[in-house]
Amino acid sequence: MEERSMQRRVFVGFGLVVSLAAGCGRLSQHPLALQAVEEVRTNARVAAAIGDTVQCGTVRGTANETDGIAHLEFDASGSRGRGLVVVEGKKTLNQWGVTMLELRPAGAERISLTADLEEHTGVDTPKFDPGAASSTPASHAAPPADVEIALPPGPPGQ
Repeated sequence: MEERSMQRRVFVGFGLVVSLAAGCGRLSQHPLALQAVEEVRTNARVAAAIGDTVQCGTVRGTANETDGIAHLEFDASGSRGRGLVVVEGKKTLNQWGVTMLELRPAGAERISLTADLEEHTGVDTPKFDPGAASSTPASHAAPPADVEIALPPGPPGQ
């Protein structure tokens, strides 16, 4: 009986380890993570901050496919130091776009890499501009004549 209980614990433990490894592996293949890793490995400002030959660690965070919001991070180390890479993004029209990418070197100021990434990949995520003209047409079509809306008498909720 004792041996059977031990086998069950080992089996459950093994399953947990495999599940965790698979979850981390999926995040490392997320489009935002792939873009961030490529940018960090090739960016001159990253090399100046933490050194050449940048190595990237395990990707952590969340990526919600339903809501289209992701926040991922991973450690990066170079020949002269290390830091945390943070990438956030949104999914628009089934395409993930980076909204924020930065390196947070240990003991130094944050380095925003978003503009660097956008410069050579293009901007995939629309930016909100409160001063932009409305995209809705100025004239609205009249409602169809055959639609009748009947409301119950009295105030709402009664």
